[in-house]
Amino acid sequence: MKIENKIILSNVFNIGLILLIGFFAFQNLDLMLTKLRFVEIADDLNASFLEMRLSEKNFLLYHNENFLVEMKEKIESTDQMLDSAGTDIIRAIGKDNFELLKSYLKHYSYIVEIIRRKAGSDEFLDARFRAQGKKLREFSSTITRLERKGVNDIIYRSKSVLFYSFLAIVAGAVFVSHFISQKILRSLREIEKLAKSISLGNFDRIEGEIPADEFGSVMTAINSMSEELRNREEALIQSKKLASLGILTAGVAHELTNPLNNISMIAQNYLELYDKLDRDQKIDFMDKVEKETDRIKEIIKNLLDFSRPKDANLKAADLNTVMQKTLKLMQNMLDISNIETKTDLGMNLPPVFIDEHQIQQVLVNLMTNAAQSMQSGGTIFMATRCCRGDSVEIRIMDTGKGIQPEFVPHIFDPFFTTKGEGGTGLGLSVSYGIIKNHKGDIRVESKVGVGTTFTIELPVYKNQL
Repeated sequence: MKIENKIILSNVFNIGLILLIGFFAFQNLDLMLTKLRFVEIADDLNASFLEMRLSEKNFLLYHNENFLVEMKEKIESTDQMLDSAGTDIIRAIGKDNFELLKSYLKHYSYIVEIIRRKAGSDEFLDARFRAQGKKLREFSSTITRLERKGVNDIIYRSKSVLFYSFLAIVAGAVFVSHFISQKILRSLREIEKLAKSISLGNFDRIEGEIPADEFGSVMTAINSMSEELRNREEALIQSKKLASLGILTAGVAHELTNPLNNISMIAQNYLELYDKLDRDQKIDFMDKVEKETDRIKEIIKNLLDFSRPKDANLKAADLNTVMQKTLKLMQNMLDISNIETKTDLGMNLPPVFIDEHQIQQVLVNLMTNAAQSMQSGGTIFMATRCCRGDSVEIRIMDTGKGIQPEFVPHIFDPFFTTKGEGGTGLGLSVSYGIIKNHKGDIRVESKVGVGTTFTIELPVYKNQL
């Protein structure tokens, strides 16, 4: 379900709950108002009944018919009051109680009428008169008291229900908001994690179940982007190797020319002196040819190892050996460029966890850049040492023209170059990605007119177990 639909559903749920509570509150409020109206009417009724009882008492004391007339008028006005407010009274106390109240009042009125028509005093009738008035008064007072209690009960019950309903709404809103926010944050964390990984040159994918919402679409797109970047990175690495091979061509050609010239000279001498040579001398000539041939094979093998595309194969390796192989590969190009090399390789370095060919690619790129910054010749200084307990450090320093301070923060950005049209701006970016894929670090320090120093840290093998 999409996030938009989840939010809409949660809002519908909360609104429905609020409407339900509102309906309940409205019903209770309406019932409470009805009962309050009855209580107001009941107060008037009780006042009328009290006046009737007072007239009743006066009549029984003085036997003055004027009191009966007053009672009759009060009974009629009370009966009219009951009829006019009958709907509200029935809704408050029920039809049965209303009819019972009417019957009590009617019977009271009937006794009053009998007493008016009967001359003289009748103790039995007076007793009935007194008892019926008391019964009417007590019934009215009881109903009024019960209705007052009912109003209080409704208020208390409504207060409790509204309070717990409010808690339920808050808890529901918090739960739904927490659920949705956690879903959103979980997806955002995965996206943030992959984005940081990509920025460091690690083109991993978001694993696990992809949610079927807007973030799922974004995560799928980022996975596709990561896959495409990984493919392009491999292509960039290979293209950069081929570019480096072009730079090495002059030195390699020179290095191949030397053994070929030696073989040619040996062959010419061998032909001229063949008849004068004994068996051991002939074997010595062929040994020299074989050595020169092996030298050519070694040069070609190094070039093939460097240029052949391979998947990353991390394993324990001796960093000094990798440095020496790289220097040997670059030596003729450096000699042609009139560049001197100095090394300070640390002793007893722990093995590092690397892909030798990829690290060699980084070193070739850094040395090539250093050579290009020293067109009139100079010195490249290469050093290795233990940096900390869990890493080994490589330093490559040159005496070139250096890098402008404003360019240094961007030196590893893709397509950023200080060589104008002569550079692609990919070499250092690819090198940065390789080092980060090795869980290492690469940084640069430079001073214009003095030179540039690249420092690489690589993890030792023991931390990868």
